[in-house]
Amino acid sequence: MAFISTGYNPKKPMENRISDLGPKSYEDFYPPVIAKNKGKWSHHEILEPGVLVHVADSGDEIYTIRVGGCRLMSTTHINEICDIADKHCDGHLRFTTRNNIEFMVDSKDKVEPLKNDLASRKFPGGSFKFPIGGTGAGVTNIVHTQ
Repeated sequence: MAFISTGYNPKKPMENRISDLGPKSYEDFYPPVIAKNKGKWSHHEILEPGVLVHVADSGDEIYTIRVGGCRLMSTTHINEICDIADKHCDGHLRFTTRNNIEFMVDSKDKVEPLKNDLASRKFPGGSFKFPIGGTGAGVTNIVHTQ
């Protein structure tokens, strides 16, 4: 038997068992400000379409810049999204249920450089790759059943 050579004992199938434990918990990937203040947020404000600030009871703030995304993305586009997150957001971002992308920064000083970077990225036809918006009185992605 092939399994015998690996140490598998069919009479004791659970002995020395190595199993797939699944993916790491999503909580391991929270930005530090969110991990520190989970469940302790006092309020949030929409500063402008697509830009929010969440304020914790401790006074900590996290700024979110929401940009339009699409349901199907190329790996090149995803790599560009990750490069932006690495450059401005310490590698943190999230996708909303409507396939928008949210870049999160821990300082108001980081908001304008991120917005300028996002606005500078365009497709060859001239449209924005990362249009900022989708909050408050703004248009968000239209998601529907197929």
